[in-house]
Amino acid sequence: MKAFGTDGVRGAVGQWPMTPEFVLKLGWAAGRVLGQQGKRRVLIGKDTRISGYMFESALEAGFSAAGVDVRLLGPMPTPAIAYLTRTLRASAGVVISASHNPFGDNGVKFFSATGEKLPDAVEAEIEAMLDEPMTIQPSASLGKAQRIDDAPGRYIEFCKSTVEIGLSLAGMRVVVDCAHGAAYQVAPRVFTELGAEVIRMGVEPDGLNINDGVGSTEPAALIRAVAEFRADLGIALDGDGDRVLLVDDAGRVLDGDQLIYIIAADRVARAGYQGGVVGTLMSNLGLEQAVAGLGLSFARAKVGDRYVHEELRRQQWLLGGESSGHILCLDRHTTGDGVIAALQVLSAMHHSGRSLSELAAGMPMFPQTLVNVRTRTPVDLAAPAIVDAVRAVETALKARGRVLLRASGTEPLIRVMVEGEQAGEVTRYAEQIAAVVRTVAAG
Repeated sequence: MKAFGTDGVRGAVGQWPMTPEFVLKLGWAAGRVLGQQGKRRVLIGKDTRISGYMFESALEAGFSAAGVDVRLLGPMPTPAIAYLTRTLRASAGVVISASHNPFGDNGVKFFSATGEKLPDAVEAEIEAMLDEPMTIQPSASLGKAQRIDDAPGRYIEFCKSTVEIGLSLAGMRVVVDCAHGAAYQVAPRVFTELGAEVIRMGVEPDGLNINDGVGSTEPAALIRAVAEFRADLGIALDGDGDRVLLVDDAGRVLDGDQLIYIIAADRVARAGYQGGVVGTLMSNLGLEQAVAGLGLSFARAKVGDRYVHEELRRQQWLLGGESSGHILCLDRHTTGDGVIAALQVLSAMHHSGRSLSELAAGMPMFPQTLVNVRTRTPVDLAAPAIVDAVRAVETALKARGRVLLRASGTEPLIRVMVEGEQAGEVTRYAEQIAAVVRTVAAG
């Protein structure tokens, strides 16, 4: 059975592959493969899930058995591990997190020495090594472990460096929701040190409350806080800090598509950006049209930030991301970063003198409905009943919308997306197809 999915290894704690025994072997296998690259040193960071302690220890033991030194960062956002892996000259970075999932899930994902997702070929080597018997280096060659105490400060300074030195957020009131997750220490400090008045939310992790009623997957509390404190905007991160959604001054949630547009428009206006933008199969038609209006090209990649990254590299462009809030600004960082993406939007507000709602108005959104169908077993999306249901909706929409079905890469879900001009029509069609998928899934 293949352990790696679209974003590392992930699952329910206590079930394969997220067991201490497997994660120990994973650390050893990764150590054997990555240790061949010469530096023999990895960084390990995690989010705030209670199971992180257990998996951190298991990974540490596995890497040590393979003769690889470990530097422990503690709770830190995923993009911080990517940055520190590069600047501390490690051979790899490891993140223990299940991102936006509830606390009962966890995962392990890897960054290369350059701070990018591991190439497929290296993941395949680790997969192959998992089938080998686990051996232990002689005692004199075992890896050592130590904690890096100044990691938060290093990352905070890096985030601030992604906007110009003269930028001040003085006079701006911002609500920052950290989802009781990995960014709970560092994110509020970034915006505070740049001069903003910061109201903190989701900064009291207890190991069990990550993403629970807070963060980018549940922005209702943030919407209320923006209204209560009369804030200029709200920033919602996910559990590991690589996604971001914003709430504007009118209380509306802006997704990743809208934020990508705002950043792209600012780059064009202030820096004459001439490349293009990469979205995904899920990106709103409004983004595609608005990007074209800026004089930029637009391309769609498969869903998943690694595929967006690959397409950006192929096209030699700098901006892209997902509607879920994974936003890549490759002129600022090697990977998606919620804090850095939010800073680019705040910078656009500062230089334009316009509110967030005014900036977002430049991109009309097509109504889009996403229905998640939870399944027990894999579903054949080519089943005749599903194909017929999709064809019927596509015929009704004609050229006025889109239908997309895909299996989630991180959860046992089939995602049914319908997009068109009329919200009620889109919702009805999405539910219509989802009902057929449920019937097929039930057998």
